[in-house]
Amino acid sequence: MSETTASVTAAPSSPAGVVIAESATARGRRARIALRGLQILLALFYAAASALPKLIGHASGAEYFDKLGWGSVGMYTIGALELAGAVALLIPVLQSVAAVALGALMVGAFIVQTAVFDGEHAATPLILLVPLALIAWARRGQNAELLRLLRRGA
Repeated sequence: MSETTASVTAAPSSPAGVVIAESATARGRRARIALRGLQILLALFYAAASALPKLIGHASGAEYFDKLGWGSVGMYTIGALELAGAVALLIPVLQSVAAVALGALMVGAFIVQTAVFDGEHAATPLILLVPLALIAWARRGQNAELLRLLRRGA
């Protein structure tokens, strides 16, 4: 028996449409809360675990960027981009764009990890792509609002 049928059977006096709408609303609310929680976790990860070591010039980050030949400029640039993406993940109108931008950064990180570092830690950017793609897709409706704001300001 489906969830909708079970709801209708449990409450036969209410119209089926009302029961369906109530259960869909509850599921939608739980999904929005879960997605928001995922965004907060990713923002914390990008800000604290990824951007902060680069922005404070931690030795582990400096070593990787020196091996790339990008030096401290590259390290600070990537750290600033990650921090900006982390903050933008928490701003409703920028959530989808931030997820896409961080996803692009992760594609670049995967390529660098594979080409320069022989695949060491190459799985991390791929793993992060999955929730970023989910956020970008789920929050894609905000892109129209962002375009409207940009057109009004221009």
